[in-house]
Formats: sequence, C-alpha cells, structure tokens
Amino acid sequence: MLGRLNHVAIAVPDLAAASAVYRDTLGAKLSEPRALPDHGVTVVFVDLGNTKVELLEPLGDASPIAAFLAKNPAGGMHHLCYEVDDIVSARDRLKADGARVLGDGEPKTGAHGKPVLFLHPKDFAGTLVELEQA
Repeated sequence: MLGRLNHVAIAVPDLAAASAVYRDTLGAKLSEPRALPDHGVTVVFVDLGNTKVELLEPLGDASPIAAFLAKNPAGGMHHLCYEVDDIVSARDRLKADGARVLGDGEPKTGAHGKPVLFLHPKDFAGTLVELEQA
C-alpha cells in the first residue's frame, strides 16, 4: 500500500529563520512560503531530489502546529508523509484494520494540490502519519 516517502514535516516557531538555516547553512533549495488556511499552516518545502522536508509554521492561533509548538517551543518533527496510489482505498483498508483517521475521515487538498489524510499517532508507533495520493 505505501509508496515512497513524500516528505518529513518539521514544525518551526519561525519559518523565515528555519528557511534561512536550510538555505544559507545547508545550501538547500527552498520553495516560496505558501499559506494553507484550511490546514492552519504556512509551509516551505526543502527539495532534496528524492524527497522533501516540509517546514511548518502556525497560521493563526487555532493552528494544530501552534498546539504542537506550545509543547515543543523549539519545534521538532511533526509528521511523516507517505504516498499511496488510491487514498480512499487506503483509508478504507486502514479503518477496517482499526486505524483511526483524523478529522472527518474525508481527504482534504494538501500542499501539493493532492488529496491527503492524517492517521492517529497512537496507531503508528507514536508518529503522526500523513497519506498523500500519488
């Protein structure tokens, strides 16, 4: 069911500062910042060729990233995103196996313009998992 690792997401308290570290210190190629109001975040992607790192900053006080940063003020790894061929089929199979899909269970449009779902970290070794349609 799982395809390739699409990205590793890192929550950061200051997107500009985190972007500068990746760009200036590590020499990484970055996307432009993109606000995703439906997800409550602003993102920048670090292009690694075979995968990406997604830097996430809260967009508004209700952002799930704001809650994460309240517990982890310096930031840290937030989730892993894996590609799947058919997100609805993957969701149905996972739910039948007892996995919890977060939110209303319906795919939302993610940062890459493709359908995404999030899976409860308690069902995946303490790691929040995002699935993205390939």
